Amino acid sequence: MLSIREALSADLPELSKLFDEYRQFYNLPTDVRRATEYMEARVAAQDSVLLVADDGQRQLLGFTQLYPTWCSLLAGPVYVLYDLYVPQHLRRRGVGRALLRAAANRAERDGKLRMTLSTARTNVQAQTLYESLSWERDDEFYVYNLSLSRAADAE
Repeated sequence: MLSIREALSADLPELSKLFDEYRQFYNLPTDVRRATEYMEARVAAQDSVLLVADDGQRQLLGFTQLYPTWCSLLAGPVYVLYDLYVPQHLRRRGVGRALLRAAANRAERDGKLRMTLSTARTNVQAQTLYESLSWERDDEFYVYNLSLSRAADAE
């Protein structure tokens, strides 16, 4: 039985492995220690909302992570859905869809005005899922990133 809930400290070992797999999906090298430290820090600081898909027997099937921030143009609070991951062998079973719906419900409950996300242009499977849930692709704006020296040191 699939349920979506907030991540617990007891989930950290399994959640960290999923987070490491997620990072590998985006062509980063495996680093379970780093993934664990990052997830532990998020849970301890409570600076993000971590939702997990649970099979009812404490087996994690996927996760999403929401970061609260502000939108100047909307003049209000928003969530950035930065992470969504379901292992390859569990895809097409409704887990990602359930996580996205739970994230939207949480955003509404928390008074957010919008959720935003970005994904790789090549991640067509995810794009199809997002669009099926009424997410709208932004073709007007480009996203730019500036790598800082501290980020390079972390690699």
